[in-house]
Amino acid sequence: MLCAQEALGELGLDRVLLIPVNTPPHKRLEDEPGAGHRLELCRLAAAGSERIDVSSVEADRPGPSFTIDTLRALHERAEPEEKLTFIVGADQAAGLPAWREPAAVLELAELGVAERDGMREADVLEHLSALPGAARRVRFFAMPRVDVSSSLIRSRVAQGRPVRWLVPDGVAEYIAEHGLYGAGRRAVAR
Repeated sequence: MLCAQEALGELGLDRVLLIPVNTPPHKRLEDEPGAGHRLELCRLAAAGSERIDVSSVEADRPGPSFTIDTLRALHERAEPEEKLTFIVGADQAAGLPAWREPAAVLELAELGVAERDGMREADVLEHLSALPGAARRVRFFAMPRVDVSSSLIRSRVAQGRPVRWLVPDGVAEYIAEHGLYGAGRRAVAR
């Protein structure tokens, strides 16, 4: 959520859509709860935010979730004056040339790149240099360093350790209530 909030302000966006993946195309998650639970977790995380919404565009589509397919679907629904910005971390942005149809991704959306330690703007731009016009389609924004990741949350839950203050209370309560990520009967909300 912090990344979404920072992107809103730093990039001057009107709103941010959280889009949980249906089926990750390149990795398998342990204790995978399914797209329906991930969608609800995003809704709980965004609750109360006026400019952060949740989209089920990927959860509604069967099969692997590829960014290009999602951007095409969003582009079809968008008003002509709306411009899309795809928010990624610097490490993900650097890997864009290996994605499915990377040039088309940049045609449909600008990249809003969250700066990360160990990955400078120049490094990202160097990785993207093989894609024509990529440098004009990338905007960087600063992110406060916060060492919280989804894998850390899943690991802590599986170990029965608290995740309060790492996720919104509603998210922690939902994880515990539904026994997600190996929570079982362990209390993870507090």
